[in-house]
Amino acid sequence: MKKILLLILISLYLAGCASTEETLTYDADARLKFAMALYDDEDYLNAVNEFQAILLQFPGNAIADDAQYYLAMSRFKRGEFVLAAFEFSKLIKNMLASDYIPEAQYMLAECYYQLSPDYSLDQKYTIKAIEEFQAFIDFFPTNNRVAEAENKIVELNEKLAHKEYNNAYIYERLEYYTAALKYYDNVIETYHDTKYAPMAMYDKIKLLIERNRSSEALAEITKFLNRYPDNLRVGELQQLKSSLENKLSAAR
Repeated sequence: MKKILLLILISLYLAGCASTEETLTYDADARLKFAMALYDDEDYLNAVNEFQAILLQFPGNAIADDAQYYLAMSRFKRGEFVLAAFEFSKLIKNMLASDYIPEAQYMLAECYYQLSPDYSLDQKYTIKAIEEFQAFIDFFPTNNRVAEAENKIVELNEKLAHKEYNNAYIYERLEYYTAALKYYDNVIETYHDTKYAPMAMYDKIKLLIERNRSSEALAEITKFLNRYPDNLRVGELQQLKSSLENKLSAAR
């Protein structure tokens, strides 16, 4: 217990160091006003210290959710997206009655969106961003940022599809054909509404033909023509379809 009290006192001292001496005597509203002035002046480092101090000094006060939200926003403005996500999560989990919950949920997703890397790298943050944007849409379907969240989900899904398509391409070049077909199928089925789906289906068709799997190729061409009747490769695939049909008929 003594160790916990000591840690709290040290935290209060460190938080107070970033403030003027006058803020130590402020009530909750006055200290929040001071912290918000720092935030509005884009002095986010000192704003972080002030909001942390408010949460320690006035944990049950009505302004606690203001401090928690703007602490998270200060972290976000500083580009500290992992820390910002943690702070937004704290608000969502611990302050269920707060009016900041919808915006905090959106910003939690935005943190992971900012952390989402190039398609060639590990996509755990991309997946997390999609999950959190979807949670925002599900819980707050009438919010005015829903369309923005939906657009970002589309963008992030395109990135995941790109990675899967690239994996298929690499496996094909390495002559791991079974693995390549598996990844092409994943793009086609999981990311069917991205631009990579018709690309994957076309490449799958070409690979099946190269591997002398004509019946399977013909079935995939039929699917392609039904799904993507306006695709630029339709003419080419119609010719391939006729050629394969003639080949299979001759073989019977």
